[in-house]
Amino acid sequence: MNTVNSTIIYSGKAKTLYEADKPHHCIMEFRNDATAFNGVKHSLFEHKGEINNAFNAFIMQYLEQAGIPTHFEKKLSAQTSLVKKLSMIPAECVVRNRAAGSLCKRLGIEEGHMFNPPIFEFFYKNDKLNDPMINDSHIVTLGWATEEEIAEMKSLTLRVNEILKPLFEQAGFILADYKLEFGRYEDRLRLGDEFTLDGCRVWDIKTGEKFDKDRFRQDLGNMIEYYQEAAKRLGVSV
Repeated sequence: MNTVNSTIIYSGKAKTLYEADKPHHCIMEFRNDATAFNGVKHSLFEHKGEINNAFNAFIMQYLEQAGIPTHFEKKLSAQTSLVKKLSMIPAECVVRNRAAGSLCKRLGIEEGHMFNPPIFEFFYKNDKLNDPMINDSHIVTLGWATEEEIAEMKSLTLRVNEILKPLFEQAGFILADYKLEFGRYEDRLRLGDEFTLDGCRVWDIKTGEKFDKDRFRQDLGNMIEYYQEAAKRLGVSV
């Protein structure tokens, strides 16, 4: 489908959603934008959208095969995929296997500290408020999700960790942390949004070198080259 002639549903920092011909579906376009600090820092990188689309397709299909319900249907082009149109829950589910990012600042923990069991956190998806941390009570009282849905989001997010950690380890990586978003489709929760190197932290097991968007956040350089290498090591065809 030609997304240029499709109606835009939503345009975010690095993705655009378009109406699809198939009912209750939409087209997700991964653009070449890279942003950090809720859009304060912004650049364009050639091939980024193509890499993220392929990476997301690979991970979503891998998770689906392992029993995780997702919104993913199929890749349509280098930068677009067909996905189910979900009613999204505005809560980001974050799993931390290692200390990094905001958690280090909040708790004074050194980057790289290993957590066993992993830490689970909820954040309110709202860029204007800098995605503040929330808890189950906020979600229920504000009507974003039921207690049963919260329990399912937690269970699915931690199950994803059990599935993906070994996959990344086999490729020589530490999956330090990641965020997931869920939505409703036909009265069932499904994993939505994306799973790319924009939304997780991936470190080389031997060297600790970063292969994720921290290369852009922290001005480490060569982000696209590292994205390409991570995809290659995981077996993603770009």
